[in-house]
Formats: sequence, C-alpha cells, structure tokens
Amino acid sequence: MFAKLLFAWSLMAVCVAIHAVGLTVAIRWFGRGHAKMEGKFLPATWMLIRVAGWVLVLHLLEISLWAFFYHWKDCLPDLDSAFYFSAVTYTTTGYGDLVLPQDWRMVGAVEALTGILMCGWSTAFFFAVVSRRNPTPLDQPDTTTSQLK
Repeated sequence: MFAKLLFAWSLMAVCVAIHAVGLTVAIRWFGRGHAKMEGKFLPATWMLIRVAGWVLVLHLLEISLWAFFYHWKDCLPDLDSAFYFSAVTYTTTGYGDLVLPQDWRMVGAVEALTGILMCGWSTAFFFAVVSRRNPTPLDQPDTTTSQLK
C-alpha cells in the first residue's frame, strides 16, 4: 500500500510541476499585451480564450500522465480505458463504469484530489488574469492619504 501511495504522491508532484511551469509560461506569454487591452472587448476575450485553451492543455497533459501510469501498471484493460478513467477521476466526475483493481484504488483517490487542486489553481489563475484586466477602484493607489502628508 505504501509503495502505491508513493507512486501516487510522485505523480501528484509531477502534476504540480507541470502546472507551475505551464502557468509561469502563460504569465510570460499573456502578460505582455496588458496595456493594449484595457477597455477593449475583443482583444481581452481572445486573450481569455487563449488562457483557457492553454490551461486545458495543461490539464490534459496531467490526465495523460496518470493514464500512462495506469496503463504501465496494467490497472486497466487498455490505453483508451486508462485515458477515460483518468479523465473521469481527475475531474471528479466519477461515473463508476470503470474502476481500478482493489489494490490500486487509493491511487485513484489521490488522482481525484490532485485534479481538484489543479483545477482550483487554474481557477485562481483565471481569476487573477481577469482581475488584472479589470482593475477596481480598490486596486488604484490611494492618493488621499499621500495628499494629507
């Protein structure tokens, strides 16, 4: 059991690394055109579509990582089933039509927890991108206190 959980922890760590590198790349790619987009609907929308697409690619890479692992360890009958199971587990949809062998079920649970964490991280990233594109009055420097000094 411990060895299997160590595999799961390692896969989780690789997913975190993929996500960290991927979001860092996204910050560099999409952060360049900030000034040009303020108040412009179509460029801002296109940028959000690109961010969503890139984040989806990251999640698909992470799902693939788990699927290849399940296939390598013969946990599921074929690679297609492994991809399907991994996608359903990572997204916590959990149809239950495919299940891992009993010895490997905790690994599936760790994949689900990893998927929740990575989706939450992606949501936070998306929120940060939108927040930077649409600053609120609270985001502006406070000039009233500097005038009092």
